[in-house]
Amino acid sequence: SCFLSNIEDITIYCCNTNSTVHPENEEWTCFEQSASLDIKSFFGFESTVEKIAMKQYASSIKKGKEIIEYYLRELEEEGLTCVPRWSPCPPSPTKPVVPLVIPALPITPTISIEAPPESVNEIQGCKEDKLDADYIKRYLGDLTPLQESCLIRLRHWLQETHKGKIPKDEHILRFLRARDFNIDKAREILCQSLTWRKQHQVDYLLDTWSSPQVLHDYYTGGWHHHDKDGRPLYILRLGHMDTKGLVRALGEESLLRHVLSINEEGLRRCEENTKVFVRPISCWTCLVDLEGLNMRHLWRPGVKALLRIIEVVEANYPETLGRLLILRAPRVFPVLWTLVSPFIDENTRKKFLIYAGNDYQGPGGLVDYIDKEIIPDFLGGECMCEVPEGGLVPKSLYRTAEELENDEIRLWTETIYQSASIFKGAPHELLIEIIDASSVITWDFDVCKGDVIFNIYHSKRAPQPPRKDPLATHGITSPAGNNVQLIDKSWLLGQDYSMVESPLTCKEGESVQGSHVTRWPGFYILQWKFHSMPACATTNLPRVDDVLATLQVSSHKCKVMYYTEVLGSEDFRGSMTSLESSHSGFSQLSAATTSSSQSQSSSMISR
Repeated sequence: SCFLSNIEDITIYCCNTNSTVHPENEEWTCFEQSASLDIKSFFGFESTVEKIAMKQYASSIKKGKEIIEYYLRELEEEGLTCVPRWSPCPPSPTKPVVPLVIPALPITPTISIEAPPESVNEIQGCKEDKLDADYIKRYLGDLTPLQESCLIRLRHWLQETHKGKIPKDEHILRFLRARDFNIDKAREILCQSLTWRKQHQVDYLLDTWSSPQVLHDYYTGGWHHHDKDGRPLYILRLGHMDTKGLVRALGEESLLRHVLSINEEGLRRCEENTKVFVRPISCWTCLVDLEGLNMRHLWRPGVKALLRIIEVVEANYPETLGRLLILRAPRVFPVLWTLVSPFIDENTRKKFLIYAGNDYQGPGGLVDYIDKEIIPDFLGGECMCEVPEGGLVPKSLYRTAEELENDEIRLWTETIYQSASIFKGAPHELLIEIIDASSVITWDFDVCKGDVIFNIYHSKRAPQPPRKDPLATHGITSPAGNNVQLIDKSWLLGQDYSMVESPLTCKEGESVQGSHVTRWPGFYILQWKFHSMPACATTNLPRVDDVLATLQVSSHKCKVMYYTEVLGSEDFRGSMTSLESSHSGFSQLSAATTSSSQSQSSSMISR
């Protein structure tokens, strides 16, 4: 803020907040907020600063929503379900009108309600199902009874909905700590991260990713022993790195994948140090040397790549950074910090220690966190550091924009999963042709956004080619670029095609695996359809989410990530007994297929 106060070309207009009666329901209140920002000059980063401002503004709106919801819950707990509409009182003919003075509400800090229990019985169950005290002390660290209860409850929820792929307690605990042990918030970001890891095969990154030689030669970062707390130490000589050369030679996606491999390696080293030091070590220390940092490092595509990397790491590796030591910060550092800091979580920013010049060499400096004998030689220590010194990447290694684009497409399409968008009235459908009866169709999909209904249909005749979006005929680009519809509207269910499985409703964040043993040859259509939410129960005091859902048309969109495979009956490994024994009680599809012997089909559902 001190740096921004010296810039006279930034003009911020005040925010406006209005409340109006909802046009369709006079019992509801709409809250509207608007603001404007005019940036005339900021070192060529005007658009980036605008995005930063919008992100901060969106964060403020979210916090306002939480405050409104908090006071609505307070009213409900007091038994107040209806607030009469305010109307001015007519003035008394004999008494003077006394103005109504409303006392100002006290300004409260950020409201954080730590994982309220769904019921008393659930809390009592958690108390009975405690973790072993030695296990907590050895691998997890200090936990209060409430924190231990939150970990157990979230782990149980994952066991019920994500069978076969439960992350370790240390991994779950990081997401809980990142959201102050609010289970709902931690569950949301954890499910998003698990979907992201599956889509990009991050669990196998250390085994499959091979860094290009240019990274070995010019990426000025590497692991170097550990700090005084036993945390793995990563050193990054950012001031010596040719960010422009690396982006031009590798592309943004390769740099991102390299950074992800560093984070995965950090998690592995934390597990190793936990065994070596016989105490829980769940995060690492990063030392960033900024000697040599100048305006050349503020190259726009390089800053853009850095911001994206920070965003991905913040979302999927929370609470993995124990401390960040920034050494020899030059005068240009405030400009970079102004651009980067809004994208870093507030809890993470608290772990930053910044030293200018040689301040790190005195008391309270580097020796307080790193043993003197392992301080790198380029920082005045005696330990040889194997981190590359960097330098300019030769222009002969630069690649054309077309080469970089093709390489980036290859990197992120190596995954076996495909993604699709589902809209209200526009399901996504996948055609599978079966030649031999008794083949096995298997599927594995994650519901990334919204709720969907999964159906399987059979038809003796092939559907027509996918219908083109009617918007395209008018020169308008349809938002459903990866949405395919095969079943013609003129087809009649039971005549042109038939349903071979009972519909399955899948909630957001769920993972579903299943199989179907085909009875007839022909064409099978897997369909994901938008699930319309039932009408909300009418109450005199509506919830904020109900009002917002009415106003947001964009909520009528779902997204799934799926993989399918067809196996011959002789190649299918797994008996019907094993399929029946592994179905989930949450699945009506599984219950229907395993109880019906006439359909000769079976399903295996795991969420």
